Amino acid sequence: MYATGYCPYCMRAEQLLRAKGVAEIEKFRVDLDPPLKDEMIARTGRRTVPQIFIGDTHVGGFDDIAELDRRGELDSLLAGS
Repeated sequence: MYATGYCPYCMRAEQLLRAKGVAEIEKFRVDLDPPLKDEMIARTGRRTVPQIFIGDTHVGGFDDIAELDRRGELDSLLAGS
């Protein structure tokens, strides 16, 4: 997950993932390592955080994973990672 230390959506995404049983979340702090922001933009085409990957699959930001959860699709995606 590309994130910053002060982003409320990053914190919410982490809370949702932990509630779903995700024990380890690899975070790339774009606020501490600016070249990571360029990497994030190149990989996702997006400029905002969080940008979340489940395995090699880019799923988007917090709103995107929250929508996956509402549709009942997040659990199966997490199970397949």
